[in-house]
Amino acid sequence: MKYLIVGMGNIGDEYTNTRHNIGFIIADALARDFGVKFTTDRLASRAEARFRGKTVVIIKPTTYMNLSGKAYRYWLTMENIQIENSLVIVDDLDLDPGIFRLKTKGSGGSHNGLNNIIEMLEHNNFPRLRVGIGNNFAKGFQVDYVLGRFTRDEEKLFLERIPVAIEMIKSFIAAGSTNTMNTFNNK
Repeated sequence: MKYLIVGMGNIGDEYTNTRHNIGFIIADALARDFGVKFTTDRLASRAEARFRGKTVVIIKPTTYMNLSGKAYRYWLTMENIQIENSLVIVDDLDLDPGIFRLKTKGSGGSHNGLNNIIEMLEHNNFPRLRVGIGNNFAKGFQVDYVLGRFTRDEEKLFLERIPVAIEMIKSFIAAGSTNTMNTFNNK
């Protein structure tokens, strides 16, 4: 059985350690936890690991956030992975920093990356790990906020919380989405 883990973000040094790239940050942490490294591949940086007898393909799309659906759809097809065995890791303005929520479907809201995935798949029934980045910005400054770097306090918080995200992803692979939601979503 195969799983696809998709860390959402933007490529390039100017986006490193920004709130919008929390998906890349968690994907990197997961790869380190599994002891694997990313290589450049078609439409994404890709790493592959084994976990509890399952193959786990981790990608970080190189298509930029707003076109992430192209890489996601390509790797689902290329690896012949069922949609329910995929997990998109994405930043979420509606959750406080460091809060994680697993969902199996839903709208993209104002998130262009999620909306592109929905457009490419022609449905919104795909699992996603929503990572709270908060919404501490003045009206009209959403783009500056999501593309901004973490404050020192946020960085400290995420360093403490990323292991929880790793455990949620491992639970998703080993125990499924329902068990993972029941175990982690209210913590």
